[in-house]
Amino acid sequence: MMNKTPGTPRRPWGKGLLAGLLLAGALHLPTSADSGTGTNVRVAMFLDFGGTYKSVVPAVTLKAESAWGAGPGAAGDNWIQLSPGESARFSVSGYKVKVMESTDWNAIAAAIKKLQGTADKPVAILQKQSGGNRYLIYTGPYASAAEAQKAADRTASALSASLKGQKPSVRGVHYASAGNFASKAEAEAVRASLEVPNAEAFVVLTGPQQYSVWAGGAANEADLAELKGQLAQTAPQLSWTTANTSQPALLVHSDVTLNLAAPSPMEHFELSGTDAALRVWDAEDSLIQVVERSNRKYRGDFEISRYNGQLALVNEVPLEQYLYSVVAAEVPTSWPKESLKAQAVAARSYAMYNASSNRFKVAGLVDTTLSQVYNGAEKEADSVKQAVDSTAGEVLMANGKVIEGIFSSNSGGATADSSEVWNSIDPVFSYVQSEEDQAAQAGLKSWYYVILPNGKTGYVREDQVELTGASTAAGLKKLTAKTNSVMVRPLPLVQSGVDAVAAINAGDQAIVLDKQVESNAYAWIRGPFNSEQLEKALKGKTSTPVPSPITSLEVTQRGPSGRAIEVKANGQVIDVKYPDALRSALNGLPSTLFDIVPTGRYTVQGADGVATSKAVSDGTQILAASGSKNLSGGNLVVMDGKGAARVVDESRSFLFIGKGNGHGLGLSQWGAKGMADAGYDYRKILQHYYQNATIVKE
Repeated sequence: MMNKTPGTPRRPWGKGLLAGLLLAGALHLPTSADSGTGTNVRVAMFLDFGGTYKSVVPAVTLKAESAWGAGPGAAGDNWIQLSPGESARFSVSGYKVKVMESTDWNAIAAAIKKLQGTADKPVAILQKQSGGNRYLIYTGPYASAAEAQKAADRTASALSASLKGQKPSVRGVHYASAGNFASKAEAEAVRASLEVPNAEAFVVLTGPQQYSVWAGGAANEADLAELKGQLAQTAPQLSWTTANTSQPALLVHSDVTLNLAAPSPMEHFELSGTDAALRVWDAEDSLIQVVERSNRKYRGDFEISRYNGQLALVNEVPLEQYLYSVVAAEVPTSWPKESLKAQAVAARSYAMYNASSNRFKVAGLVDTTLSQVYNGAEKEADSVKQAVDSTAGEVLMANGKVIEGIFSSNSGGATADSSEVWNSIDPVFSYVQSEEDQAAQAGLKSWYYVILPNGKTGYVREDQVELTGASTAAGLKKLTAKTNSVMVRPLPLVQSGVDAVAAINAGDQAIVLDKQVESNAYAWIRGPFNSEQLEKALKGKTSTPVPSPITSLEVTQRGPSGRAIEVKANGQVIDVKYPDALRSALNGLPSTLFDIVPTGRYTVQGADGVATSKAVSDGTQILAASGSKNLSGGNLVVMDGKGAARVVDESRSFLFIGKGNGHGLGLSQWGAKGMADAGYDYRKILQHYYQNATIVKE
């Protein structure tokens, strides 16, 4: 890559380069991950893209290991120079709320802490005035003045006990300029001398070593005209004009948001200007840290801009170096090298496809599972670098175009057909068997499904209990806990934030109803969910409101791989936008390859061979050891022909038993591992999972 020294213009990475190459029909890829002239990808970390993707912060905090700088313009004009290890914050102009101001730091710190727990995240700045330090709190930006006014009302309510007569007010992007100054110190002296009623004054960087002073933040032009009249009277020695906010500029602040113990000023640059973008880079191609992304460090450059009224942060990074991070984040770095190579080619194809489409307008990709997981450079591993480098430039193509190398964690033994996920058919993504997905449950513990003496049911892990050797009259085995406080879980796995059903101690006994492997990426259980829980999950996700209460739920249509593509509630189709949306609509299921088991119904096979479904209720006639009797409260244990038992009760809930994790299209990551373990190379793995596609290197 090119050496980048502050003050030296750089040749920008062309974000339109890849699209142009594709249109020209000449796809050129780098032959090494160190190539500085190869393809780059743009990855959004913070962006408001509406309903598709929204991750926003009021400001980002960056730090580099070497000397670093920033500036607007395609050539990366060096407006800001920062030292190695120095942090700085960045934000974008827009409609904001000035919440309060005070000379009392403790009052400011308390207000910051309270607002951090709300939707209106604060930024606090320090301004030195002739009378001493003054602290101001802002929230935003917001998409419009109306949204800002709603936020002003919210913050007034949240801080009602702290404002002491102050009223949060809307600030906009209209400013009056006091002219240009020879140095930052001269501009700061002018700013500090100004007492602006109902407005604030700021030092503004309008170019390299070019400083101005702006006053205002008026919400509209009429308010600005009134402000200019006031300024002409209070500061007649200055020549006040309307600031040109269409051109790039940086409002310079002293930020004190991050340390509530004591004010710790940090430089903060607020980007102003119509369609302005700020390029951030380091001098020696070292890593740039993003505090608001868990302090992760990233290769490449950053771009800060405004989109949908919010700050957009984009990392522009060489494709092959991007893959070092993605492959390491998507699969364990200890996996077989052939599975890592398969993942590298799939991820490269996915990145190339989306980079050319510029899916998110300011970027082709985001850093979450909505695209591919991208956690920066800190988790890179030699095994992954070798996999990426050894496949450098290789992509999957069909019909002369790079395909979107879609993949999922585990296809549950059979990949999805495109018709089972979308409302269209793509021959690249056709159903194929994937028996190697079972690699996901190798070495996992089994869990016993048990019923306790009090009638409660749940799961206990096999290594925490032992069979007693005794059985019930129906032949169901009994077990006891090995130690005290053995947790009985609602599902065969430990879920954070989900309470145990009960705890059993050594000597306590329970009856075994069934035994199965711990829920995993290959085979899982979710629920049971009652009508209220399902209705809440379905709200807003269907074209037609679902019936209430939900008394029946069944899969009524399946696709080629067996995935549910139609589910009915009380006989009415749950009309989601596309089949794979059933996952989120039904309370976040891992996949659509599932069966639904009603907890309140059981099936009886009659002597005539006819199966009848029955619901449990008081008065249900059952055949017990003591003869025929009617059920009166409690649970009913039913057994199938293989001796597996389950509890049927009156809860009218629904249990989901399924396989696979993810949409199931394309490469199955666990399946690729299983195939690699079996001796297949990465090309065979890719050719199995992507039909009618070829691996091309140019």
